[in-house]
Amino acid sequence: MEQYLVGVDNGGTMVKAAVFDARGRMLGRAGYAYALETPQAGFAERDMEQLWRDTAGVIRRAVQESGVLPGQIAAVACTGHGKGMYLWGRDHKPVRPGIVSTDTRAQEYVAKWNQDGTAGRAYPYTLQKLLVSQPCALLAWLKDREPEAYGRIQWVFEMKDYIRFRMTGEARAEWTDYSGTGLMDLRTGDFSRELLELYGIPEMLPCLPRLAGPSEVCGVITEEAAAVTGLARGTPVAGGMFDIDACALASGVTDGRNLCVIAGTWSINEYVSKQPVGEHKIAMNSLFCLPGYYLAEESSPTSAGNLEWLAQTVLSCDREKAEQEGKSIYSLLDSMVEETPLAEDAPLFFPYLFGAPDAPQANAVFAGFTARHGKADMVRAVFEGIVFGHREHIDRLLACRSRPEGVHLSGGAANSSVWVQMFADVLGLPVKTMALKEPGALGCAMAGAVAAGIYPDFPSAVSGMAPQGEYVQPNSRNTAVYQRKYERYQKTKAALLPLWLNL
Repeated sequence: MEQYLVGVDNGGTMVKAAVFDARGRMLGRAGYAYALETPQAGFAERDMEQLWRDTAGVIRRAVQESGVLPGQIAAVACTGHGKGMYLWGRDHKPVRPGIVSTDTRAQEYVAKWNQDGTAGRAYPYTLQKLLVSQPCALLAWLKDREPEAYGRIQWVFEMKDYIRFRMTGEARAEWTDYSGTGLMDLRTGDFSRELLELYGIPEMLPCLPRLAGPSEVCGVITEEAAAVTGLARGTPVAGGMFDIDACALASGVTDGRNLCVIAGTWSINEYVSKQPVGEHKIAMNSLFCLPGYYLAEESSPTSAGNLEWLAQTVLSCDREKAEQEGKSIYSLLDSMVEETPLAEDAPLFFPYLFGAPDAPQANAVFAGFTARHGKADMVRAVFEGIVFGHREHIDRLLACRSRPEGVHLSGGAANSSVWVQMFADVLGLPVKTMALKEPGALGCAMAGAVAAGIYPDFPSAVSGMAPQGEYVQPNSRNTAVYQRKYERYQKTKAALLPLWLNL
């Protein structure tokens, strides 16, 4: 009998679910843009009960669209955004709204830890730069600011681990996600009491669920979950993985030959390595879904979310007109960029609407506009600025390794041939994209396929389920122009840095 897999992807703005066959072909999908609550500046929250209801509804619709019978589904697995925090209480209810990865409320804690040496003492364990959205900082904030809620915590979950908990009733912490929380010792692959004591939250150690692997069966669909998701009771649920791992697998990356770049809400830039990168050379190491491997990662919330903002606000009239004509606003934006020649002295955009990698105070900036520039110049500047932001991260990664064969690109930018060529030209590297509509869901479906015994391991699952793609080669003439423009971008950024710090 044919076996099928369900992948569930809870990202920063949407929940998506898809049904795949054992060869990676998507048979049905559904998605829903859920509401984000911003009760005060720097806060980004989500109602946890509504989150579960939205996720369950999306799963039900995806299964219905696929035409697959629930009993034919061999396994389910989840992925989701990393960082952030979703707390379950001892009263069997959410403690408070979940905190999303773009939240910056704990900024003062990370600044203090960087200043007083706490971050330096934590680094030999975490091999990571501490981030404001990591649970280590959020828990410290909660202990001081919401002590009553802090005292009710039973389980500290990451996004997808919370969703799996609602499916199975089993509290587990999957290692790829939790290795990015600032709470794990990456040398031992386990939670660290020493780290929790450093952060002043040692009482949270019993609240960290038992660790599990991505392809480990972590429970089965309960009767309650079956009623709302449409899945069959008893269906195995695999551990799943951090979304950057899932996208790497779906893009065909299982070793260090190629870089994996995800251009979505976040700029994710990574490669697989058998050894972590130490000495503070990169922002983050985490445990990869293949046992014995690490992900060397540079990331920031500086990618395609900036273009989404432009399309929804500045270009709202263009978007409405495009929709009336049955067109996509993004195809219109591609046309604007194609019709605007590459110019070394054209305006610049710094993609810091949602944060910056080097200066937490930095804001987005358009620089170099004159009266002769128009809307199309603004669009091209946003496209280029996002790619320049990726290049900053990639340059740091390349300083720690040999030149890769190429870049495997996924995320929203991978749907734009104009943008893919721009990535190749700016990076001076071949860029491969696959025909991937839901890379996160496909990657975690591979975890389900391994858990169900359809494939023996992840490399086999990737070989059997990941689509093939073609490389786009860089245009050497464009690469030379972009190099000079990137140098101007760096000089302008250096000049703006004092202003940002003063603001």
